[in-house]
Amino acid sequence: MGLLYDLSTKYKTLSIVGMAKNAGKTTALNFLIEEAMDEGIVLGITSTGRDGETQDLVTGTEKPRVYLDQGTLVSVPSQLYNLADAGLEILRRTPYSTAIGELLICRVQDAGYVQIAGPVINSETKKLCKDMFDLGCDLIMIDGAIDRKTIASPETSDAIILATGAVLSRSMKKVVEETAHVVHLYGLPEFGEDDRVKAFIEQDNYEHIIAFNTDGEGKVLDLVTGLGNARYIDDAIEEDTKYIFIPGAFTNSVVADISNKHLKQVEFILKDPTKIFVNIMDWGQLRKRGFKVKVLKNIEIAAITVNPWAPQGYTFDSDFLIESLKKLLPDMPIIDVRK
Repeated sequence: MGLLYDLSTKYKTLSIVGMAKNAGKTTALNFLIEEAMDEGIVLGITSTGRDGETQDLVTGTEKPRVYLDQGTLVSVPSQLYNLADAGLEILRRTPYSTAIGELLICRVQDAGYVQIAGPVINSETKKLCKDMFDLGCDLIMIDGAIDRKTIASPETSDAIILATGAVLSRSMKKVVEETAHVVHLYGLPEFGEDDRVKAFIEQDNYEHIIAFNTDGEGKVLDLVTGLGNARYIDDAIEEDTKYIFIPGAFTNSVVADISNKHLKQVEFILKDPTKIFVNIMDWGQLRKRGFKVKVLKNIEIAAITVNPWAPQGYTFDSDFLIESLKKLLPDMPIIDVRK
């Protein structure tokens, strides 16, 4: 039994997320599609943008095409329907919007290449997945075509497959450290100490910075972002302040002017780890200052795929790259799909 069979026993929806362009995301998708053919798993395939075209529409570089087997369900906008090499039967016309026409759910009748696309709104992706399950698929693969890492939102899928590789850096050590950093961030502990705090945040619709005291009482600040507002957050921290909820992006500027005393006193709460944009070195410095953080929902990483080739022309030893990653992530399935 292959990797996909193991994953299909644990998850119903999986997003494939690239650490960067050319990290091997589409190659990993094609590998898993081939495994589904071998295992007899009926896949549903959708995307958070557009994928499967022969050339990257942004960089102009060649891309792997997406080949789908007979019986696979796939979401295809009407403007891409006639571009498919595969024979497609339209099962359902959906109300979900795309920039390139009405979104269709199709079944592959004759195997071939397909350009796939899907909704860009998380709530519509969830509805589309339900539609596909209703039409008979066993497992849905969501291709994270638009937003790379941030499409990993836990609202979208049960878990993610993270594609990493040499494209991140000419230094293998840096590739390994950056990948492990993302895995660490996505696995941050979930906040569960006080249901009143979570309910208050949800009632505010995750829109404002909120300070909570030791009794779980919330005070909504007149701030909708933490970016550049560290001084105002610091002023809002009182002796009994215990938690600070930060909506949106979390960067160094959110805490840059918060005193060490206050940084050690409070625990920050974020919606999910995709909001964090802090590199590994700065993250370590924050931790040394006493910084504490939890998320309302973390992200499960089901597996990591590696691409030891970079479009800039250099390569890593695949076995050594995997071995180096396993030293930092010993319990994580890590594979080079081309091997």
